[in-house]
Amino acid sequence: MTDTAVVMNEQSNNEQTQLGQYPDCRLSIAPMLDWTDRHCRYFHRLISERTQLYTEMVTTGAIIHGKGDYLAYNEEEHPLVLQLGGSNPAELAQCAKLAAERGYDEINLNVGCPSDRVQNGRFGACLMGEADLVAQCVSAMREVVDIPVSVKTRIGIDDQDSYEFLTDFIRIVSEKGGCEDFTIHARKAWLSGLSPKENREIPPLDYPRVYQLKQDFPHLTMGINGGVKTMAEIEAHLQHMDGVMVGREAYQNPYLLAEVDQRLYGLDKPVKKRREIVEAMFPYIERELAKGTYLNHISRHMLGLFQNMPGARQWRRHISENAHKPGSGIEVLEQAMAKIPAHLDV
Repeated sequence: MTDTAVVMNEQSNNEQTQLGQYPDCRLSIAPMLDWTDRHCRYFHRLISERTQLYTEMVTTGAIIHGKGDYLAYNEEEHPLVLQLGGSNPAELAQCAKLAAERGYDEINLNVGCPSDRVQNGRFGACLMGEADLVAQCVSAMREVVDIPVSVKTRIGIDDQDSYEFLTDFIRIVSEKGGCEDFTIHARKAWLSGLSPKENREIPPLDYPRVYQLKQDFPHLTMGINGGVKTMAEIEAHLQHMDGVMVGREAYQNPYLLAEVDQRLYGLDKPVKKRREIVEAMFPYIERELAKGTYLNHISRHMLGLFQNMPGARQWRRHISENAHKPGSGIEVLEQAMAKIPAHLDV
């Protein structure tokens, strides 16, 4: 962890507010495949110092056998959680140890993704039906790392969606595996018949069930995920839960994060303007361009920054039409920002 991240965590631990017992996990951004890459995370970190960031899910096979560096990240991203996909305790332990050595702040096991590809690899939401195996996986990782190991899961799968099934899963994984930190997506998952996208929308949200789970396991740290779109909703959930995880809304409307540090963590600092955030990205973009990164690989994460503002459509269109062109640089973003009416203090 960087010195800055250590200081930030110490400050957060010292702050006492009514919003949750565990200050460092009040808000996090969900791991989203093809979305929350290192460029996205750097961008989100510029908007909020304290929000906990997650990597995309990375499989144990990719880390152990892949040719690329699947653990790469920017030091500025802390506090940062690596989400792992897998079901082999030894392989998960190997990857967790590598991640801890690389400086990750936490390891999270994916027990929530319902895609066919994930099921075929025997990980993701299908593992809810194998609580003992999940406990073994968590235990194996905890034995080799000093950083926290958490689990992200659903409230049920297929017809196994009773409250008893959910509590049995939490009890087994916490007691046998030693897991103390869970994030609960407040929808069940259908392992067949629905696409991953449909599984994020069709199964109904059941927030009261997750609230009850926290009441029945008060000694565990628990966050809630699913359908959260506004700061008011985040604050309402925090009356019941230790943390809130926001997914698509934080990606499509990233300025949602602008007031997080002030409202949830009590930081005494001005809220950043949108233009200020764009300009703060320029040094990072120039460094990445010098390494051979294409502008659109970074700028695509910034498209929603001016959502619901005058000129937002023109901002998105100019970037989408020009950032992919060879040689494109920060001038594309400067030109796109010029589409936002100059009199707006954004």
